[in-house]
Amino acid sequence: MENTYAPIAMFVYNRLDNVRKTLDCLSRNTLAKDTDLYVFSDGGKDEKSWKQVNEVRRFFKEMPAFMKSVTLVERPENIYLERNITEGISQVLSENDAVIVLEDDVCTSPYYLQYINDALMYYKNEKKVMHISGFTNLDVPEKGDVYFTRHMAGWGWATWKDRWNNYFVHFKSREEALRNMTAEKLSQIEYGGNFHCLQSLDRNPIPWDICWEIAIYANDGLCLSPTQTLVRNCGINNGTHFSSQSIFGHYEYDRPFIVRQLDVKKSTIEADEEVETVLNPKALKDHGFRYNLFGKVVRYFYLKLVKKR
Repeated sequence: MENTYAPIAMFVYNRLDNVRKTLDCLSRNTLAKDTDLYVFSDGGKDEKSWKQVNEVRRFFKEMPAFMKSVTLVERPENIYLERNITEGISQVLSENDAVIVLEDDVCTSPYYLQYINDALMYYKNEKKVMHISGFTNLDVPEKGDVYFTRHMAGWGWATWKDRWNNYFVHFKSREEALRNMTAEKLSQIEYGGNFHCLQSLDRNPIPWDICWEIAIYANDGLCLSPTQTLVRNCGINNGTHFSSQSIFGHYEYDRPFIVRQLDVKKSTIEADEEVETVLNPKALKDHGFRYNLFGKVVRYFYLKLVKKR
């Protein structure tokens, strides 16, 4: 880490339009030419998806050279998002002290890589800092350039080898995931019931991000976040874990990224009390989705129907 910048692990599947947008933004980053890029391409599920996957792979093989290097890892079969991400992160960290994680729909500010690398260097020996976020649900420039929170934002993030290897577990069941979580931490992670993230534990396989979020809470970790977002999700309507229908409302935090360099230094390394008790509970309610009148009506009858079952 002292002599190089952290490499990027990018995870892609079959969404070429999103990949183009993500790579276009990445090419505008101030440190793009100094950064190694590892691309983990998951395999297709059927003939149609394999055709799309191969188009994505062809794009990476033919794209202009704007990164320091590009390594394309082509999965021979579909191993699904969770394995692709967790195994890809571990592969990159087997040869590097830190990793920057991007998915195929994360558009970044030109100063994103600079911010991430500055933070990785500055907090390298602060072991309770486990995660660097490029995205934030908040817009609080009055707090300076960065703040600490317990909440992990998974769009455009980074971590260190020791934090990942020591604490990440891809849980197989809800019981296993919550074994070391106290009642207080269970309330904290869901912000008193405003953020129902633990529902993800009922999925099979369990998403990687809730496993990492639990690891951070269980080990009293912290996440550094910018006070204004440095990334924007360009695939929010068609993701594997996350999708939306604009006819029902909008995501309150879906805003353009800022374009300026940030100061990552904080004199006090602890979670911002206002963020934890006031701002995050409000911002994360309904995962940040704000229903319009039509959405509220549909949601009301949907919840009534679910309760009847």
